[in-house]
Amino acid sequence: MDTKTTSSKKGIRRKNIDIPEDAYRLLSAKATEQGTNLKKYIEKLLIEEAEDIEDAELYAHLLSTKPNGFEMASEEETKQFERSLGL
Repeated sequence: MDTKTTSSKKGIRRKNIDIPEDAYRLLSAKATEQGTNLKKYIEKLLIEEAEDIEDAELYAHLLSTKPNGFEMASEEETKQFERSLGL
């Protein structure tokens, strides 16, 4: 697969790619089904993939630093919680 990257608008990168004919036809059909063109459909797929990667990386970090996403309450927070329960 040949690629070429160029700069475009601020914060936007342009990437020329070659894709197999079968993939082109299938993605074009899917884009049409969703009421858009192939370029916009592929851009949407790539943006969603990038967002998923970021979420997955954040989740992996949280699991490694705060198991199950929980953080132990400080002593002061524990006292406040106990007072709110009347303990």
